[in-house]
Amino acid sequence: MIRNLRDLPRSLTLSAVVSGLVAVLVGYSGPLLIVIQAAEAAGLDHRQTSSWIWGVTIGCGVSALVLSLWYRHPVLVAWPTASAALLVASLPNYTYAEAIGAYVVTSLALIVLGLSGLFGRIIDLIPRSIISGMLAGVLLRFGLNLFKSLGTVPLLVGIMIVTYYLLRRLGYRSPSIGTLVVGLLIAGISGTLSLASVTPELTLPQWTAPQFTIHGLLGLSLPLFVLANASQNAPGIAVLRSFGYNTNVNGAILVTGVVSLLTAPLGSHGLALAAITAAICVSPEAQPDPERRYAAGVAYGLWYILFGLFGATAVSLFTGLPPALVAAIAGLALTAPLLNALTTAMAEPGERDAALIAFLVTAADVTLLGIGAPFWGLVIGVGAYWVLRRTS
Repeated sequence: MIRNLRDLPRSLTLSAVVSGLVAVLVGYSGPLLIVIQAAEAAGLDHRQTSSWIWGVTIGCGVSALVLSLWYRHPVLVAWPTASAALLVASLPNYTYAEAIGAYVVTSLALIVLGLSGLFGRIIDLIPRSIISGMLAGVLLRFGLNLFKSLGTVPLLVGIMIVTYYLLRRLGYRSPSIGTLVVGLLIAGISGTLSLASVTPELTLPQWTAPQFTIHGLLGLSLPLFVLANASQNAPGIAVLRSFGYNTNVNGAILVTGVVSLLTAPLGSHGLALAAITAAICVSPEAQPDPERRYAAGVAYGLWYILFGLFGATAVSLFTGLPPALVAAIAGLALTAPLLNALTTAMAEPGERDAALIAFLVTAADVTLLGIGAPFWGLVIGVGAYWVLRRTS
């Protein structure tokens, strides 16, 4: 870790810093809004909601910082979006203290899972082509949303697309930087930026004593634990491995479990490995040298810590950006990872059918038993792989 810290100034290029910022922007543009929706549904006050945001964002930042420096891999951490969506409907049925108790139990279960090494052994059984097919299915909708946004705001998105590919043609290593700047300038000139109400305000976390009940254990802890692993940890480690990073998944889950435990009394519903945003920072566009690409994960962590300190302000800032701008920059930043995933998925002739099935199931956004498409893409893809392998 000392060596990685020493190499960080040389590795922390502008492209790595901007890739980390774009990944944070994607996180704020969607998943965080679901957290706010869940807080409103449960009737949480402003301080409790701000504390929740503080907990998940600071937790993500610290976890990503530690893991990226420790493993020298761009390891990103996020709060499980599926878990936040579950809380929109479920949280009003519990007291706030009961929910905190459920978060604590979920965190302890993640720590035990990380110490057991079981998750890593399961992941090792999944072929890389299946993983890449699932990843391509996840990223496909961002590419589609890019061109859907072109139909709604053609001038802004059209200029951003032209800028991105022109910068690529001119050999810029990170065309997302110039594209983001151009998009912000056009949005500012057209008057679609809504930043007038943004004022810097530090967020003070609120500690709440947990209350442990069977009701909370079965109704919240169990589904939160399943969703964290199925919807985030499995796809998250899959993204890393699709780019050649054999990160110790058990250590990563252990760290996220410990940080989740520390932030649970502040309102954080838990942390897990990032999947979609991770694809932005593991791409060569973030840093051409894979040995130094960990700097993008460090930048991501630093950005999250900075914005987390000003939680309520950060929400106002990011929600003030035009949705089309966010969709465009996310879609463009993820084109390279999508291309890499599709290429890897189809690389092995004997595994193409199973990889295609994993891609289609994930792209179809199938949800079964409350668990999202990435998990089922892996499960059904692996099932098809073994069936086809045994019959060939």
